[in-house]
Amino acid sequence: MRNCEVYIHGIKAGELTELDSGGYVFSYDKTYLMDGTRPPVSLTMPLRDEPYRSDHLFPFFFNMLSEGENRKIQAQYLHIAPEDDFGILLATAGTDTIGAVTVKPIKS
Repeated sequence: MRNCEVYIHGIKAGELTELDSGGYVFSYDKTYLMDGTRPPVSLTMPLRDEPYRSDHLFPFFFNMLSEGENRKIQAQYLHIAPEDDFGILLATAGTDTIGAVTVKPIKS
């Protein structure tokens, strides 16, 4: 299992987990939900207490990844398999992203 914290404008919004059995779970942070003024991570994942589940990396997070030749170069440079979407997300979406959302790996 691998997971990361998801931040919006530097504020922890939730956690994204890749399950060992396959699939993904995204859960909003309780403190983030209690604020009442915070935006959702994505319009496709409105604020709610229940976790979101998917067999594939959620489209919002997948769209944060590079494509084509850039993805191949990133994967080679980072020593990550090009088809490892979650690994590439963890390695690249922590600082220089387009938009307000960043992710930080949770060290176990």
